[in-house]
Amino acid sequence: MRFRAKIVDLACLNHFSRIINTISKLAKTCILRLTVCKLYFILSDKVANGGASMWCELSQGNFFDEFQMEGVAAEHNEIYLELVPENLSRALKTSQSAKTVKIKLTNKHCPCLRVAVELPSLSSSSRIVTHDIPVGVIPRKMWNDFREPSVPDFDVSIYLPVLKTMKSVVERMKNLSNLIVIEANLTGEMNLKIETDLVSVTTHFKDLGNPPWASEDGCQSSAQGRDLESMAEACIDIKKLQQLLAGQQVNPTKALCNIVRKRIVHFILLHEEVSLQYFIPAIA
Repeated sequence: MRFRAKIVDLACLNHFSRIINTISKLAKTCILRLTVCKLYFILSDKVANGGASMWCELSQGNFFDEFQMEGVAAEHNEIYLELVPENLSRALKTSQSAKTVKIKLTNKHCPCLRVAVELPSLSSSSRIVTHDIPVGVIPRKMWNDFREPSVPDFDVSIYLPVLKTMKSVVERMKNLSNLIVIEANLTGEMNLKIETDLVSVTTHFKDLGNPPWASEDGCQSSAQGRDLESMAEACIDIKKLQQLLAGQQVNPTKALCNIVRKRIVHFILLHEEVSLQYFIPAIA
């Protein structure tokens, strides 16, 4: 089992660093799955226990100048590691002006991801800062626990408003309640609501647009006979939503949300070579 990779391009490095920073805001620990073409960061808190889950996928070719890996076996050419993303984020923070960053799986005293950051120096010799990040190797028999979460048939799919605007709304609401209701319909309307004994506050968004698949593929039959203006809603933990919005550095070109009535809210943030999915279960 071997893995080594190298980033030379500073823009790629900073972009990668921002993504890891976003992930570190969403997950205290996560699984890093390495394949020949892609990296995945996976958080699978059991949704049944009210935990959120995350699936972030990046194409390695868009970030790394060199990328070599050998998985646990020829027919299972993958590696699954458990790590604390905050540690990786911290290691990458030292690389803002680096010449190169090398990442390698090592096993001195315990398995580690070694991040070696080569910094520019005035003399001819280079300065290299090395971080060893402890990782746990996930055995093959547990890999199935970390498959991509399946997306249930949603009642509504809608584009999100500007995330900065949404973030400031949610931050204000967070001071009033622990729960927030997200509701949306198939005419591009979305409301964020909180209701307590003392106060009820609703923020309305209009003309957001619904993604084309809301009326195309398998959901067509359900959308056709339905009242397009009827709202599908789910009540979720406001802190989990705020975490997603506050840690957001992926700068998505598209952000959308699928609602399964009273069951789950599924967020998808897309940026050319990155997709981040975040599932927040509804609270009854």
